[in-house]
Amino acid sequence: MTGRRTPVRRKGKRRPARRGGADGPAVALAALVAVSLAAAAVRWLVAHWWLVAVAVVVAGGAAAVTAHHRVRAARQRRLHAAQLRLALTGPGGIDGMAPDAFEYAVRDLLQRDGCHARKVGRANDQSVDVLAEDPTGRRWAVQCKHKQDPVGGRPVGVGVLYALAGTYRRSHGAHVAVVVTNGRFSRESLKWGAEHGILLVDRPALARWAAGGRPLWEVLPRVPGPRDGHHR
Repeated sequence: MTGRRTPVRRKGKRRPARRGGADGPAVALAALVAVSLAAAAVRWLVAHWWLVAVAVVVAGGAAAVTAHHRVRAARQRRLHAAQLRLALTGPGGIDGMAPDAFEYAVRDLLQRDGCHARKVGRANDQSVDVLAEDPTGRRWAVQCKHKQDPVGGRPVGVGVLYALAGTYRRSHGAHVAVVVTNGRFSRESLKWGAEHGILLVDRPALARWAAGGRPLWEVLPRVPGPRDGHHR
């Protein structure tokens, strides 16, 4: 006699219990609290409106004072730049500057002349230390050569002019190329610069420019205009 087999029940996957039911009251309570706090804040602001008005007035006054100080500081910087005078020798003179400080001094003098000037000299600077645009729209590319021994040291060689001539138009879109030094230029540099339109500011010209109030283009011979050179 064959016995009956008891059927085996397969265990099914239990479905996870839903949790949404417990979160509903908490969310509703949080929303109610938020609304209550907002309403209380509005009632407080309405009751103390004068504090809000005072805060607005104080903030506006502080902003006006800050703007006034900024305008005054900018005006003082312009006046200082317009009165800038530098000597070659003596305390704070150009001869005692480091090469980097000399580049900044040339930039400041160009700003004194009314130019928008910035120092760009660094590694791979394409032979230009200062770029400037004068009030007539001419763009200047300036190479600065500071000499620790400006009188007895070596003059600025023509290689400096070669490098500047090859980059000031193509790489910087400048109209005017200038080499400024507190020393002197070699004979070859003087000849080549005159032939190729590279303006050279030697020690005497630098002294007149830095210590006087005349712009650089009034100190130098004829300076080319925007139509005389290539401009990007």
